Amino acid sequence: MAWTGQTRARAKINLTLHITRRRDDGYHDLESLVAFAGLGDELQIVENKQLSLVITGPEAAHLNDSSDNHIIKAATALAALKPGLKLGAFRLIKRLPIASGMGGGSADAAAALRLLARLNHLAPDDPALHQAAIQTGADVPVCLASQARMMRGIGEELGEPLTLPRLFAVLVNPRQGSSTPAVFKEIGLKTGETHHGEPHPMIVSDLTRPALVQSLEQGRNDMQAAATALLPVIGNVEAALAAMPDCRFARMSGSGATFFGVFDSCRAAAYAAKHLSRLHPEWWVKPTIIE
Repeated sequence: MAWTGQTRARAKINLTLHITRRRDDGYHDLESLVAFAGLGDELQIVENKQLSLVITGPEAAHLNDSSDNHIIKAATALAALKPGLKLGAFRLIKRLPIASGMGGGSADAAAALRLLARLNHLAPDDPALHQAAIQTGADVPVCLASQARMMRGIGEELGEPLTLPRLFAVLVNPRQGSSTPAVFKEIGLKTGETHHGEPHPMIVSDLTRPALVQSLEQGRNDMQAAATALLPVIGNVEAALAAMPDCRFARMSGSGATFFGVFDSCRAAAYAAKHLSRLHPEWWVKPTIIE
């Protein structure tokens, strides 16, 4: 009987995102505290000689099953690094909005690498997995283990995993995509130019929830202003979320357009999500835990 496996592709949340400079190669160096939500996509695999992908789920209509999907790219990259790699037929249940700043495609690619590792009895720290992740996309390496940690450079420099307290949160996306290249262009850093701003707050493991929230409030997302200028509805999302009772702060994740709001309790987050869904039925709104 063919081997069958499945795994969750948890949403990646940039709790902070500081741009440090634009490199000589045109890419931007970042410093970001990345954590993961309690929701995301689901990926399944059945062992098969022919690599393939089928996409279902509530957000499937916004994607296609073509070979440029990150899942296929990741599997192809790993197969090139591991001759004789057993492949499979993938089925993606897509629940996250696309182009949303939550690393959905990257998380899906990382999930594919994890499933192929299990199928082929590769160790989770096999260097080929990390190399295939880098070749697939900047956010894929941090999604491999889906553990909170600092991410630097263009995503290839990963700090040690951090043990963070659970954050009660609401994720809100206006169902309009935000283009990462367009946001970087709007920021307008020249090659070699440094982005000035306050240093990133120190984040360590085992902080209390109030201490973590206080540290996060000192951080920022350097892409937020540019994304809002390009897509004004982002400002509406921020204002609506920040206005909810017991919301400590609201911030954009990645290059947008998803915002997360941090709340004092699970009940407060659930109330805010329900209220926002009534006010803006056209938005994607989900209460969750981030850790």
